[in-house]
Amino acid sequence: MSSYKKLNSRVAIVTGGGGGIGKEICRCLIAEGAKVIIADLSEHLAMAAINEINPEADKVTYFRLDVTKEESWSDLYKHVETKFQRLDILVNNAGIYLLKDIEETTLSDWQNVINVNATGVFIGTKLALPLMRATGSGSIINMSSTSGITGSPFEGAYTASKGAVRLFTKSAALHTAKDNIRINSVHPATTDTSMVEVIWKSSPGIRKTVTENVPLGRLAEPSEIAKTVLFLASDDSSYMTGSELIVDGGMTAI
Repeated sequence: MSSYKKLNSRVAIVTGGGGGIGKEICRCLIAEGAKVIIADLSEHLAMAAINEINPEADKVTYFRLDVTKEESWSDLYKHVETKFQRLDILVNNAGIYLLKDIEETTLSDWQNVINVNATGVFIGTKLALPLMRATGSGSIINMSSTSGITGSPFEGAYTASKGAVRLFTKSAALHTAKDNIRINSVHPATTDTSMVEVIWKSSPGIRKTVTENVPLGRLAEPSEIAKTVLFLASDDSSYMTGSELIVDGGMTAI
């Protein structure tokens, strides 16, 4: 029986890897042989994820990261360089959601969402490049959203942050193509995680309405998004950079 795995010997960082889509991404990456660092603010969530997906803790480790702080990212990369001597995959998955229209959104709300969802992606990507250049290749996957492609009257700051991720990904991909570092974005529609509980609480019956409006007739499962990330992390997508993969059950086709 073959022991071949797509990500053998590769080292990956997954931000926000303690729950939801992030946890499933970690599960997929380790299943294909990667060594994974869960970079998350919540040690509690991260350790619970490790206990679930790798109880021996020999394939996944935790590092506390505040994605909005450059010094926090620098500490993470120093740790990775010291412990693993390489970085092959970065998944910028950490994010927050805000259900407010532009008039309800305060300046503080705006800055917080932009800092986590967009600035964190910029810092993480920029500071990853020296480590990836040292190995001669790399794959960076930035988690955007269908809200980064289409507008919404209820998500002013969130759509702006995810739209920024989409176009930043393309600019960064052009910059790093000469280094064989590929950078792509993933755009899920509403996915069945705790992050969207605020939507379900906003109005009676809203979950049923949202689900019925999806052409495939259901919400995305976190594992379905994770498998898309795995594709982009692996050599299966070796000729893809600056691309956006939409995983939305047909929503943007309407």
